Amino acid sequence: MRQYILFHNKQHPKDMGEREIEQFLTSLALDRNVAASTQNQAFNAILFLYREVLNIELDEIDSFRADEPDRLPVVCTKDECFEIFSYMKGTHLLICKLLYGSGMRLKECLRLRIKDIDYSVNEIVVRSGKGKKDRSTIFPDSLKPEITAHIRKVKIQHETDLAKGFGSVYMPYALAKKYPNASWQWGWQYVFPAARLSVDPRSGERRRHHVYDRSVQKSVAKSVGQTTIVKHVTPHVFRHSFATQLLINGYDIRTIQELLGHKDVSTTMIYTHVLRKGGQGVRSPLD
Repeated sequence: MRQYILFHNKQHPKDMGEREIEQFLTSLALDRNVAASTQNQAFNAILFLYREVLNIELDEIDSFRADEPDRLPVVCTKDECFEIFSYMKGTHLLICKLLYGSGMRLKECLRLRIKDIDYSVNEIVVRSGKGKKDRSTIFPDSLKPEITAHIRKVKIQHETDLAKGFGSVYMPYALAKKYPNASWQWGWQYVFPAARLSVDPRSGERRRHHVYDRSVQKSVAKSVGQTTIVKHVTPHVFRHSFATQLLINGYDIRTIQELLGHKDVSTTMIYTHVLRKGGQGVRSPLD
């Protein structure tokens, strides 16, 4: 933390944000040539400071990342995913099903607004994903009844908040100034709102944020622990599993690239390893 503060000429962290964090992390990678693990450690420390100490929720951090060793992603089969789901319930189960069914990142899913889901064309619009770009992905047809029932409850909760003088939601970037009344509107509400109201440290306003990502991560870890699965499964593994399953089903790599929001197709190509058998598809002489 000391290095982060000194890097920005001793500014207090509460007076800085995503841009300053990105500048510091990029400097670690480019100027100091630190390892990826060192850069990640610095990022996690900064993230803890803002979330746990300053109570400030950050948007996506898009800094230059130090090179990481090439590792194949952890992937679960369809049966393994559903085995994990069998030990989950409520909102966390719905979130994880949506991750597996759409390929979204956890934060992208948690930041979904009501207006981002289009039932008529089975489409989800992901706003300001990684790299601050919008994209569209699949809205699973099988999840429609569950999402509809969930959103019905969310609307009742929102109407109750409005009746009590609350109901305003955080608006990204300059939209709060451009559309001053939009934060109260139904379409801008989170699909997965938090169970409790909290004070937004940026505005001092008491409002309902989205579900906290750590709660989903803990729920997945607990559920995996109840299964026979020995893989290290996190919510992000459902995204890997989504991409892998599409490849197995014969969809082309460019389509999957667009659904995942990868800038470079080479990032998506890593999932092609599952189409081979172990050891690059070479058959062992023992067999």
